[in-house]
Amino acid sequence: MIAAAELAVLALATYRGTQLVVHDTILDPARDRVLAWHENRPESSARELLVTLISCVYCTGWWVAGAVLAVYLLVTGQWAHAPVLVHGVEWLAVAGGGVLANRWDDSRNAG
Repeated sequence: MIAAAELAVLALATYRGTQLVVHDTILDPARDRVLAWHENRPESSARELLVTLISCVYCTGWWVAGAVLAVYLLVTGQWAHAPVLVHGVEWLAVAGGGVLANRWDDSRNAG
């Protein structure tokens, strides 16, 4: 099982990765292309799913957390040291920490 300090760092990495995908201007051209692609066939459920994914911090954060955690576990050789269920709980913890950071950031920028 991952230590609390490691989970906190992974949650912060998840927060930053989520911000990159959903809000940062560096990915505006990619998001604009996906939105234009969606406008060509707005009735497409697959296109709607992708637009929702790249515009929702909760949706994106979940998958970013999974990717960050998987890379960390594989690179550090910790994947085989715990059951998959434990890694699932770690995924929930990392995603939850990332969402908390996003909520805190959103509340600071609201006023």
